[in-house]
Amino acid sequence: MTATISSSPKHEAADRLSEPPSSPSSPLRLALAPTGSTPPLLDGAWWPRSRDLAAELPLLTAVLDPLWGRITRITVNPTHWPTVPRKVSVAGHVVKVGWFLHEQDEHELLLLSYHVGRWNLLVIPPSTPPDTAAWLMTAATDPLGTSPGSRLMEEAARLGTTSEADANGDGDGAAVWDSEGGHEARAGSPGAREGDSEAREGDRAARTRIPAQPRT
Repeated sequence: MTATISSSPKHEAADRLSEPPSSPSSPLRLALAPTGSTPPLLDGAWWPRSRDLAAELPLLTAVLDPLWGRITRITVNPTHWPTVPRKVSVAGHVVKVGWFLHEQDEHELLLLSYHVGRWNLLVIPPSTPPDTAAWLMTAATDPLGTSPGSRLMEEAARLGTTSEADANGDGDGAAVWDSEGGHEARAGSPGAREGDSEAREGDRAARTRIPAQPRT
């Protein structure tokens, strides 16, 4: 599944609950990693239209149910969500919602399907510019990616800062620093992919140690 990116989204300085939430007629902005023999660190990226979980989660889950099996529980890190509902209704069944503060990446959404598996999605902030959101979706669906959600967000912010510097004529110094190893390897670069299989398996195994009972 590929991302559907609006040609003229609102650019806001910060996410606000007052932004119009998704509606059934709104295209779901979702990108999923290709299936393969080696499970990726992230299973995709979701770009909601608001920070209203009660409005956004049913639409997301309704699309993922046929693909991944019935979603039975979702957990978030409450750092960026003003309100975390205890449950949401999705296509005739109820999905329980909980939260982890320290155990879960603040930029990720965890979905669980009873007896089927678990999936991690990068959550792209609603106010993210389209070009940055497109980069994040590509990075989150890279089958060789080894970066968790927070690291991808940091990289996207750094790349955005670099682009602004280039536009202001300050790109030469950044390019020299980059060539001398001043920046960490970008997502998708050869250096970032060294040992990717071992890193993905290690990080994926570490995530299974999240406590079984989230806070509600």
